[in-house]
Amino acid sequence: MSELDLILKKIIKNKINRWLITGVAGFIGSNLLENLLKNNQKVLGIDNLSTGFNKNLNLVRQSVSKKQWKNFTFIKKSIEDYHFCVVACKNIDYVLHQAAIGSVPRSIKDPIFTNKSNVTGFLNILTAAKNAKVKNFVYASSSSVYGNNLKLPKIEKNIGDALSPYAYTKQINETYAKIFSRTYGLKCVGLRYFNVFGKNQNPNGVYAAVIPRWILNMINNQRIEIFGDGKTTRDFCFIDNVVQANISAAIRSKTLNEVYNVANGNQISLNELFNEIKKNLKKNGIIYAKKPKYLSFRSGDIRFSLASINKIRRKLKYKPVHNFRSGIQKLIPLYIEQKNFYKIKND
Repeated sequence: MSELDLILKKIIKNKINRWLITGVAGFIGSNLLENLLKNNQKVLGIDNLSTGFNKNLNLVRQSVSKKQWKNFTFIKKSIEDYHFCVVACKNIDYVLHQAAIGSVPRSIKDPIFTNKSNVTGFLNILTAAKNAKVKNFVYASSSSVYGNNLKLPKIEKNIGDALSPYAYTKQINETYAKIFSRTYGLKCVGLRYFNVFGKNQNPNGVYAAVIPRWILNMINNQRIEIFGDGKTTRDFCFIDNVVQANISAAIRSKTLNEVYNVANGNQISLNELFNEIKKNLKKNGIIYAKKPKYLSFRSGDIRFSLASINKIRRKLKYKPVHNFRSGIQKLIPLYIEQKNFYKIKND
């Protein structure tokens, strides 16, 4: 039994709850689903499959028992449909809201598309959860809310001006959650994710996250492109830590409104990331000899990122079960094993 399994069993305590996961077929949503089902929870999952994939749900199905899988109901719908959100929230104990249009570059290219899901959709599911009197509404925020605030480490009370439409939608989410807590008494927890990586993460497409895209490209001996000088830093956070934070926030948070950083509390440069992937590929029998290609800095990107995780440690007993390096070590063999799977065109 893994350290995450032990932590989740201690949090859930064998009590069966009803959960709603939005964006359930996505990277984070599918990992949440797998761990809740393994703990015999009942889950309703919704996803319009715009950025989520059926194959992520199939992977979950393969990893749980037939009895556990029967505790899951999937509905292909969008959170932009308010009336559906009302139906989905009925008889739900906890909402884990992950559905969103991610990516800073995509939001700059099409801010209206991003706003529909990230603001209108958020308000729909938030209102429906309030009316259904759920026990706690946990939602995905982002480290992007820190914007042009250059002070490190990032502390929850010190945000800056948003640098992209995506970042601004997350600031709006946090404001709405605060208002709903104050006005209606809805318990809300915002989780500011810092560069999450792990299994089920899509390495394909223009807006793919850096770690899965680099791993797959290096496995296939393709040149890596780095925006800027490679000294840009991120606080990379393995998916198991994010699963722990969500479930702990839902069950353990007692206050009306809180936001927490979800990260490792370590600063890793893109150059370090490149070398770490290269080193672990070599350990797994793959030699990558190409040097990275450095491009111009990308509009809207934060230069340096490092989270303080003191607050979530103190209030939610959060304990990262994987750091950046152990997460990479765990992930690379999976990508090597499933490299042909990831080449398949997404559903």
